[in-house]
Amino acid sequence: MRTTPENDELVADPATPAPRRRGAGAAVLGRLVIVLAVLALAAGGIWLVTKASAPVASPTTMEIPALQVKAADVEPGSIAPVNATVAGGATQQTAPQQAQPKPGKDPLTAWTERAAQATGIPARALLAYGNAELAMRQMQPNCKISWATLAGIGRIESNHGQYGGAVLGQDGRPSKPIIGVPLDGSPGVKAIGDTDGGQFDGDSAVDRAVGPMQFIPSTWRRYAADGNRDGLGDPQQIDDATLAAARYLCVNNRDMAAASGWWQGILSYNNSTEYAQKVFGLADDYAKAVATRS
Repeated sequence: MRTTPENDELVADPATPAPRRRGAGAAVLGRLVIVLAVLALAAGGIWLVTKASAPVASPTTMEIPALQVKAADVEPGSIAPVNATVAGGATQQTAPQQAQPKPGKDPLTAWTERAAQATGIPARALLAYGNAELAMRQMQPNCKISWATLAGIGRIESNHGQYGGAVLGQDGRPSKPIIGVPLDGSPGVKAIGDTDGGQFDGDSAVDRAVGPMQFIPSTWRRYAADGNRDGLGDPQQIDDATLAAARYLCVNNRDMAAASGWWQGILSYNNSTEYAQKVFGLADDYAKAVATRS
């Protein structure tokens, strides 16, 4: 999942003969200025895609979002959870249904309000999950990723952006950065050395998972997304983080509506059968709750 940055080197040409030194030097300087300007613009573009708020690493919290979630009694790979669409129908459709809007409200917002009442998920988080499903059904229709699966992951990873007492704002950002435990190889924790210089997780010694969907910095750089279309990609912003998670799950055009594809995707997100069973139970319950209320 990690990516290795490539380093480009600028190599100076050998010195030119003395009689042309001033002219050649000026020409080289001019070209160098142009090259540096282009590189600066390119670097700026990369920064825009991977924006971070340079958070301070928070103390390790004892709150574990998934601790009270019960693992579903289901055999891995045997079945996929109900693959409901944004309209709330408990069906295995390949395209989202058209939600019926209330007067003055767009379809997604109207669906979000109904789904929030049925599931207890904060409406702002549901908006991100539904938006990511719709976006992926346009970009990778064969993946068939469901909002309910994304919601299951969001519940386990950060309690829908509310980890550690955070409050998810209407801008899609938690009231304080969501930063996971240090990945320092301590009991039950993977050892992952620093890959971002503390840019995303505030820790320059080791990596920590960040944001509502808990991305490791190196993985975020690879799958960064702009879910709220503000021109930036921020792992702390739930629209961006959820769309990035959907992209990750749909890699290689995986079919997230099929049993084999669904389990492969979730286990790639976290290689734990218990984790996948918890996501399954949550996703299945969320989808059925909305279908029943529709």
